[in-house]
Amino acid sequence: MNWTRKKLNNLFFIIGVAAVVVMMLTFDVSFVELWEHVTRAGYWLIPIIGVWIFVYGLNALAWHCIIKSNKREDEHVGFWRIYQLTIVGYALNYATPVGGLGGEPYRIMELSKHVNKESASSSVILYAMMHFLAHFFLWFSSIFIYLGLVAIGDLPYSLPVGIILGSIAVFCMVAFYVLGKGYQKGLVVKVVRWVCMIPGLKRKTRRFLVKNNELLHNIDEQIISLHHRDKRAFYSSLVLEYFSRIVQSLEIFFMLLLFGVDGGGDFAGLAVTFLHSILILSFTSLFANMIGFLPMQLGVQEGGFVISIAALGLSAALGIFVSIICRVREIIWIVIGLLLMRIEE
Repeated sequence: MNWTRKKLNNLFFIIGVAAVVVMMLTFDVSFVELWEHVTRAGYWLIPIIGVWIFVYGLNALAWHCIIKSNKREDEHVGFWRIYQLTIVGYALNYATPVGGLGGEPYRIMELSKHVNKESASSSVILYAMMHFLAHFFLWFSSIFIYLGLVAIGDLPYSLPVGIILGSIAVFCMVAFYVLGKGYQKGLVVKVVRWVCMIPGLKRKTRRFLVKNNELLHNIDEQIISLHHRDKRAFYSSLVLEYFSRIVQSLEIFFMLLLFGVDGGGDFAGLAVTFLHSILILSFTSLFANMIGFLPMQLGVQEGGFVISIAALGLSAALGIFVSIICRVREIIWIVIGLLLMRIEE
């Protein structure tokens, strides 16, 4: 078992390294232009990169709430180990395709060293569901942020804008319903059964379902249990995940300030600029998650930033700058995550 884990760990590491190389070779700008953008950011790179220490800290705390609720009394896993697995997991999510799911198998594998396999699997699945749910809350709340800025005359409103906002609201409400049902009645077994209907996967998936039927039902029971038995852990995790998105928007806020976008520099102007940062993050992440099958979402995130920033009446050059610096930050944190992979506990 340890030898298998070692090989899988090395495979994840190789995938991550390959993704970094691919990313470095597929920038939409030359290395000369890239360096110009980096040097323009200057010392601002420190808070832009550093804010993710707190983002990942909030993610780890959210996951920790779930793990504590699920594990047995004789099991123990420290917060710093969870923090390490959080960073590595997201590094692999950035690096792998299919909606950024590369980090979840790694987290289950490594967490199984500290808790039983069922608790490890259910906590990772629960956290992934919570991560998605927080995204939907961000997108849903951004509708009201946008309307609030419309009310003070900061942003325009038109019929197309209303249709877009309405569509986002419907999309989020459907997601709330589906995820809510998943928390109330379980989701894992249903998802596996849905996969059984896909041509070409039916036979293998049915064998997997029969072989792991008890394990999958136990995982579903733990998912249902968190929502019914420990609502404090459930809502604490959700609030922490949502707040991590608000903190994440600080990196965009710093870049807007770097470009002189500060709303006049007084408190009200800075507050409006920060709300713009939340909207940019929200609409960019919505765009990127809708087309999330590309490794590191190559080209998708960049386009999302440019479109989101232009929609708020800001320059396309700012959108390109923000997208490139965010990509540089991703690479740096992927490298940090890959280095943390080599630290065994």
